[in-house]
Amino acid sequence: MSVKACDDNIRKTLALALEMITLADQGDAEREDTGCGIIYGIMRDCGYKLQQMAEKEKSKHIAKGWWKENR
Repeated sequence: MSVKACDDNIRKTLALALEMITLADQGDAEREDTGCGIIYGIMRDCGYKLQQMAEKEKSKHIAKGWWKENR
């Protein structure tokens, strides 16, 4: 059975959230002013929120029997 498009989009969302968190950490470590710190703080917060929401949705899809671990 192929992966549902909605599940694939959740996988992509989780990857994007992780990329946002990673970039925010790197950007915060390398920043040279407070304005950038604000940007990276917001990015980090949004990344974690997005990750949390996508994980909840993934759990719902697992409960419905839709989620396939192996692609």
